[in-house]
Amino acid sequence: MAFAALLSRSSRLVIFALLCISLFSEVGVLQRASALGINYGQVANNLPPPPQVVQLLSSLRISKVRIYDVNPQVLSAFANTGIELIVTVPDDLVPGMAASASQALQWVTAGVRPYFPATRVTGIAVGNEVFTGDDAQLKASLVPAMRNLHAALAQLGMDAYVRVSTANSLAVLATSYPPSQGVFTQDAAPYMAQLLRFLSDTSAPFWINAYPYFAYKDDPTKVSLDYALSNPYRVGAVDPYTRLQYTSMLYAQVDAVTFAAARLGYGNVPVHVSETGWPSKGDANEAGATVENARQYNRNLLMRQISGEGTPLRPKLRLEVYLFALFNEDMKPGPTSERNYGLYQPDMSMVYNVGLNQLSTTSAASLSLATSPATKTDVRKDFGSLCIVTSLAILLITQALLL
Repeated sequence: MAFAALLSRSSRLVIFALLCISLFSEVGVLQRASALGINYGQVANNLPPPPQVVQLLSSLRISKVRIYDVNPQVLSAFANTGIELIVTVPDDLVPGMAASASQALQWVTAGVRPYFPATRVTGIAVGNEVFTGDDAQLKASLVPAMRNLHAALAQLGMDAYVRVSTANSLAVLATSYPPSQGVFTQDAAPYMAQLLRFLSDTSAPFWINAYPYFAYKDDPTKVSLDYALSNPYRVGAVDPYTRLQYTSMLYAQVDAVTFAAARLGYGNVPVHVSETGWPSKGDANEAGATVENARQYNRNLLMRQISGEGTPLRPKLRLEVYLFALFNEDMKPGPTSERNYGLYQPDMSMVYNVGLNQLSTTSAASLSLATSPATKTDVRKDFGSLCIVTSLAILLITQALLL
């Protein structure tokens, strides 16, 4: 029993040490380009035409946009703007693409290739939150469809420019707190192993749709609002195993996914946030859905982006985040909150001022994240020390096992 326990403990330490190695290799890799994107949903009957939307995005200096189809009018409107675009394969087309490489090629040839490279399509999202749904065939088809789409891009000479991935719900995790104990659910794990292998082989990111709002709404008496809103001066949580300090639930959720991927041997796959946001209005039972909270949440994320901040686990890698959403969408089903995630009304007036308009007239350097330098330094120093201690522990355990 003692020997088995020692092996189990040593395996966990090895996983953590491998993470340390990959994280230290990222030092000095801080990206200077903005990693802030936005989701441009169109489930509404009163939105402005795509050219006006593009004009708005350009005025705000938003350089990354995700859409939920391959709408020709939208793709044409983004031509020659330099804005990077992620397009989407709807769920109902996935099984066919998995079964037939020619269907995948036809979709790319008809839906993407005519607009490329004038329209900077940089990503294809295949399905949406498939692995937390109930369709077994769809789940089994997802990664094969992704492989066929990547092969189609390669055949057309586009694979070096367009990455293929899929947006996952945070519900793929069985455990998300503390972040170091992040692990995929038993149902999702087999699919995740296939997905992560594909992402690693093609240098594509793992996309996660993460909404701290839901955690707060479900239990507002126990979940800290400051932590859910990513308010920078508040330490919302300290991971008892890594001693990493978290001031943002979103960043903790991302690190939990990174740890879960590392447990399957893929700690090198970057985790990006394909959707996150906060509603400005909700029903009576939707705690926290207010204009002020929505403004604060998105403002805090914007400030972290401007500062180049990464998660506590990967502090030198700016976290890529796509805010949800550009507009309030009046035809979305569900509770009131679903129709009120937009930064803008359909008439292009602001729902609230998150600060994006400042970026069009102000240099990013003049806007700073309100986080003390000491906090950042302490977090990195603590993690560096932990990695050293872990490495020494592995050496000692290895020696003990060999005796």
